[in-house]
Amino acid sequence: MTFRPLHDRVLVRRIEAATKTAGGIIIPDTAQEKPQEGEVVSIGSGARAEDGTITPLDLKAGDKILFGKWSGSEVKLNGEDLLIMKESDVLGVLA
Repeated sequence: MTFRPLHDRVLVRRIEAATKTAGGIIIPDTAQEKPQEGEVVSIGSGARAEDGTITPLDLKAGDKILFGKWSGSEVKLNGEDLLIMKESDVLGVLA
């Protein structure tokens, strides 16, 4: 199944955080926070203004991004946990 977000929304795959610290301590699943880093899977067509014009998004598929801790809605597509969020929830693109 394919999925394309609408308007100014993006579909994001979380990038899993390391399960071990730099000192070699293993962090149990119960103590780990959800990662705030992800990869854009697909994007919508853009934000629509009141006059009907469409402003394209600054993001593109494949961008590595940072987003807020509580950003987006979790969905499960093809057995994979993904996030759908507005472009404005994205804090920045990692270079």
